Parts: sequence; C-alpha cells; structure tokens
Amino acid sequence: MRSKENLNHFESIFGKTNIKPRLFEAPARINIIGEHVDYLGGTVLPAAINFAVQVYLRPNHSEYYQFHSITYNETLTIKRPFQPNQKSPWTDYITGVIVEIEKLGFKVPGFELLVDGDIPQGSGLSSSAALEVVTGFAISETFNLGLKKESIAVIGQKAENNFVGTKCGIMDQFIIAVGKQNDCISLNTETLDYSYHHFELGNYEFYLINSNVKHNLKDSAYNKRRLECESALQKIQTKYPNHKQLYDVTVSIQELTECGLTPDEIKRTIHVTSERERTKKVIQGLETNQFPQVGEALFETHDSLSKNFEVSCDETDFIVSELKKLGVMGARMIGGGFGGCVLVLDKKEHYDKINEEMKKSYQQKFNLALDFYKFQISDGVKEISI
Repeated sequence: MRSKENLNHFESIFGKTNIKPRLFEAPARINIIGEHVDYLGGTVLPAAINFAVQVYLRPNHSEYYQFHSITYNETLTIKRPFQPNQKSPWTDYITGVIVEIEKLGFKVPGFELLVDGDIPQGSGLSSSAALEVVTGFAISETFNLGLKKESIAVIGQKAENNFVGTKCGIMDQFIIAVGKQNDCISLNTETLDYSYHHFELGNYEFYLINSNVKHNLKDSAYNKRRLECESALQKIQTKYPNHKQLYDVTVSIQELTECGLTPDEIKRTIHVTSERERTKKVIQGLETNQFPQVGEALFETHDSLSKNFEVSCDETDFIVSELKKLGVMGARMIGGGFGGCVLVLDKKEHYDKINEEMKKSYQQKFNLALDFYKFQISDGVKEISI
C-alpha cells in the first residue's frame, strides 16, 4: 500500500507537528466454514488474509477529531455529541469505536486519522470490521489504554451493532484482531475460546472469486435473518428451555413445527444446526488432508446458505454451480451474503483453466466481470514501523 505517500498526504492535510503520526494496519478475513452462526453461539474457522486497512493516527490535543479517507477523498471534523453521519457513513465505523471505548471508562482525546485500504468494499472480506479493529488498536496504543486484542474485537463488534446499526457477530473483528500468519483459528463465538490451527494444503489451494455484486449488510436482509433466528430460539425455549443457543438445538423438524416456528424460521434453524456438523467435517478433513471431504462440505454449506438461509443471490449461485460443473473440489459464498466473494478450494494446477472459463461464462450471463484473488494467511492487527 501507499504508506510513504499517505504520510505525505497526512501532513499536507493536517500539517506537520513535532509529533509524528503512527501507522497501524488490520487485515481482511476469510471464513472457511461456520457461516451465519457467529451471532448464534456457533463455532467458526476464520483466517486473516493479506488485504488490509491502514490508518495513520496522531493526537491533536483538542476536543475534536479529524478523519480523512483516501478512498472517498474526504476530510471531516467530528465533534461531540456523536451522531451517525448519513452523508459520510464510513466515519461511523471510527466514531462508533470511540463511543464504545469511552463506555469502558476511558476518555479518548482528540486526534487526526487518515485511512486507506486495498480490501475490496462490499466483497464480503470485512473492510468495515478491519477499520473498526485498526481504529481501536491505534487508539489503545497511541493513548496507552492497554486494551487486549480480544477486547478490541468486542469493541469493534459493539461499534457496528450499536452505532452503525448492523447486528453482526463477533467473528470478523476477532480474527482480524488475533490472526496469525499461516494459521486459522477455531473460535467458539459463545465463550470466545479459540485455538490456532495450522493446515498444510500441499497441491491444493484456497482462492477467492469476487462476484462484483456489492453488498451492504446494513441495508440488506442481514438484520432480518438475525431477528428470525432469535425469534426461532425464543419459541424453541418455551418447550425446550435447556437450549441456550440456536446453534445447539437438536430437535427434529416435526418438533420445531410443534414449537410454532414459521416455515422461514424452520429453514433458518436447519441451516444453523446443520452447519455445526459441516464445521466438524471441515476441521477434521483439513487436519487429515481429506480435501474431497472439505470440498463437499463447502458445496453443502453454499446450498444451505442459498436455500435455507436465503442470503445468496443469482450471481454467487451461478458461480458456485459453474465451478461444480468444472470439477473444482469445493466452493461457497462467504460473508454476510447478497453478493461479495466465493471461496474456492481446488488443485493448484486447475487455477488458470478455471479463471479463463469462469470469466467468459459469467460475462455472458450477467454482463459483469469476475475478479480472482489469490491470498496468503496473515497476521492480525499491528503497528507498522515507518
């Protein structure tokens, strides 16, 4: 990224002082398995990847904040009382983090911040969570708040839930905070217990295909899905009070119907509970190099996300269907849905052929380009020496 260039940019916008701005970076993320269960107490298997959001931050010894976005070429001054900014919603992810840190009893002094990034927005790779985590980490480091990375993840999630208004789970912020090069984590999203997993893929690889259908979770049916899941659990608990999370439900479809669930609530529950078994299958498959088993589970997850959870779209369904016809090992939509990226597992030697065939068929079908992204699994949020 343009670190040196952005330092000059920072100083041309905010001026030079005797305090140098510090540079912080947070990665994008993928999730191999465990989709739409991170706000329902489920287990997920994410990894940080080498796309990133970077911020320069410098204290300004005042009561106000100044933010500049390279992407939007926009500079704003933010003052108290904090309110969501409908004209420049990108600022809400930063302001929301300040609000949540202050709820913990800290006072966040004024600062100047410049943000840049190369995470494709609306791609399902969590550019918003990366901005929240890098902001929280930068504030903590700059003002010596001593916040743990796990706490910064929770702050980021609360900023998105409470200030931005998207009822996201904890997974994105958590892996972006604690990620480690070449490792995934399995994260229990109810307890926040996690462990690192190192997988050797050999002749296989994961890569991403961006549908270039931009999603916006705030304006999509994402929040509706969460409400449907919460409503389903409440109905189940009236008859089976021992079930604390939808993810742990083990009752039959007949029993769900007897609890008074609507057809949509039954479908949402089927996705969530069946994802539990697929996640076990994928972790075991990766640990024992059973890649066909992993690929099969990825296809099954996509099918469930499309039909039971109904968060896919024609374009991502087409991509996964065509990839299956072309013989790839496995594929599924990732992220909140309604567009964004598809995660692919396949043999390395097939990549060029798949790239060529898919771009052609997708262009013909939707008059849209596809982007293919190779990635490396990377570290979580960190400070960069300049």
